[in-house]
Amino acid sequence: MRQVAIVGYPNVGKSSLVNRLSGRREAVVHERAGVTRDRKHVEAEWNGRTFELVDTGGVDALDPDPMASEILGQVKAALRTADVAVLVIDAKAGVRPGDEELADLLRRWDRPVLVAGNKIDAGKDIPLTAELWSLGLGEPIAVSANQGLGTGDLLDAVVAALPEGDGDPRAEDELRLAIVGRPNVGKSTLVNRVVGDQRVIVADEAGTTRDAIDLPIEIDGRPVVIVDTAGMRRQAKVTESVEYYTVLRSQQAVERADVAIVVCDAEDGVTSQDFRVAELAMKAGCATLLVLNKWDEHGMSEDDLIHERARVQQKLRLRPRVLTASALTGRNIQRVVDEALALGDKRKGRIPTSQLNRFLAETVENKQPPAVRGNRLKMLYISQVGEEPPRFAISVNDRNRVVRDYAYYVENRLRARFGLDGIPVIIDFNERSTRRSEVSVGGGPPRS
Repeated sequence: MRQVAIVGYPNVGKSSLVNRLSGRREAVVHERAGVTRDRKHVEAEWNGRTFELVDTGGVDALDPDPMASEILGQVKAALRTADVAVLVIDAKAGVRPGDEELADLLRRWDRPVLVAGNKIDAGKDIPLTAELWSLGLGEPIAVSANQGLGTGDLLDAVVAALPEGDGDPRAEDELRLAIVGRPNVGKSTLVNRVVGDQRVIVADEAGTTRDAIDLPIEIDGRPVVIVDTAGMRRQAKVTESVEYYTVLRSQQAVERADVAIVVCDAEDGVTSQDFRVAELAMKAGCATLLVLNKWDEHGMSEDDLIHERARVQQKLRLRPRVLTASALTGRNIQRVVDEALALGDKRKGRIPTSQLNRFLAETVENKQPPAVRGNRLKMLYISQVGEEPPRFAISVNDRNRVVRDYAYYVENRLRARFGLDGIPVIIDFNERSTRRSEVSVGGGPPRS
């Protein structure tokens, strides 16, 4: 897909403009400068052309913070893959050193560049954009991300500057893998290790990642989107408004993902907050995998690992696998990726009806259904009726005879038989005389 890089000085309204141009509220917007640090890809459409807006961090040439050089590196990386760049400037503030530095970089760039003079909230402010001619990048376009003024003209110019064709269209078999977890457990390091590039900023400071960052890549020729998310604290510890919105974006990222890789710090083991993060992913219908990161750094023993896996099996209904890895050294990372891709395939896959009914017969033979008031439950037939996540319907003689313990027993046997650990499974029990289920287990509410 064609890409448009949105670049500029801190706090000139880049993220607000991305939200306005895309018609979505995906980029985090806050009055504090420097909220955006990594690249964020947001899909947009105008006059029949679909493209990605790449929101980048603000560049300040005079900022002594070491993070500033990392942000500039992210901007340069965005320009390497972009087809068009939009330099956003606060027209009311005028041209500043950061604007001149970026303009110098863009004048040497070999692709089209547009200049957007932002914060022109009324017609009387349009003359303020005249100063932007001095940057040597052509005629500035007056816009207001806040009011929407001039954004249609900017989109017209963007579409006119884009090369013909849609670039690389997204394939239907694309998988979305969300990297989630508490702050500072190594999520961004893991993302960079999987992607094979310094695509997101890594620092010792917790909370470096402020948004959910989509990173489209290919793994063995297959399209995959890796989503790096902000750390999820307990709600009681979310004290800043900017952190509230970053956590909200992480939750939304999980809801759009196929697989959630929950990253835990091996030194702490699987904490209560790790369990809450995993449960959030499961409720969103995500297949889930837990990764104990930094395990070789902390000298985690085999007994410790067995203990953590037993706790996960006991506390999490979906029984996700627990793997060990080191994002820093790359150890076991390929195994984590392979497991995540396999989970995504199973979440989207279908099981043949013949195999399901053999499973049902063996399940009943192993443990007879209960008798309620002298009348025994009969399970007659099973079929898969949905996917993403998988949903199954079992035909029974009387839904009132289905007890919760036996329903859980069937679910657990189904997971074990078809390798569905970590995948939300919904089972509906339907009476022969009805088409609608009234008892459901495995992640969905009872249907009525």
